[in-house]
Amino acid sequence: MSWWDDAVHRAIVEVVLAGALAGIVGVQVVLRRLSFFTMALTHATFPGVVAATLLGVDVLAGGIVAGAVVALGVAALSRRPGQNASAATGVLLSAGFALGAGLVATRSGFSRDLSSLLVGSILTVSGSDLLVTAAAVVVVTVVLVACARPLTFVGFDPTGARAAGFRTGAWDVVLLLTIEVAVVTVVPAVGTILAIALIVAPAAAARQWTSRLPAMTTLAVLFAAVGGLSGLYASSRWNIAAGAAIALTVTAILLASSAARWAVTATGASRHPDPARTPAASR
Repeated sequence: MSWWDDAVHRAIVEVVLAGALAGIVGVQVVLRRLSFFTMALTHATFPGVVAATLLGVDVLAGGIVAGAVVALGVAALSRRPGQNASAATGVLLSAGFALGAGLVATRSGFSRDLSSLLVGSILTVSGSDLLVTAAAVVVVTVVLVACARPLTFVGFDPTGARAAGFRTGAWDVVLLLTIEVAVVTVVPAVGTILAIALIVAPAAAARQWTSRLPAMTTLAVLFAAVGGLSGLYASSRWNIAAGAAIALTVTAILLASSAARWAVTATGASRHPDPARTPAASR
């Protein structure tokens, strides 16, 4: 039996690749404050995944179609006068998940397979799944690096970007579709519901330590990979769902990082007190 024939070995490679993808995209999600949109996208991708399973077609294709519809829908609705992105995202979140639940109910016995769609089934990933994830990592990295300047400009100064001639709506769509590719790709690892944890938590933990994009991205990828591998180990050690274990592990990394950052800040403040607050300064 070759190394690739072992399910655990494939799962290890998948969780590292998915962690890299989640960390790269997660930085954009955290900096642009798109966590709610990403959560909506994970929920709204659910009906596409369910429909693809019912029709016997590739799950990735179904998720991509559903996610693209949601991303374009949010971009279109949020640009209408009097309509904000949060409201549009909330509506599409509920509608997408309701549609998925309705599709599940149309087939008797399908609920037995529902858990693998919701929380992932990383131990069943195939060699083709690994190739898809690796390709997604390359494509997303190339897009974000090549489009770094306009995406940053549009994200942090949309008014200035429009004045400089950038088509802000088009660049928003590029970023939303990039996030959608990442969400759909990590579904085999953590499912449609728990993907938000793998994407947001490592990037939020990295944000505690640096504001420089390259350093933040490196830390986010590291945290995601470590969290994924630790969750996979916990899953095999205590016989719990791998997707749930991974989500809990990366959440623990975020909490630990926040606590460590608070401790470092508090220690620094005690060693270098504000002169204006000292008793000598008040006399």
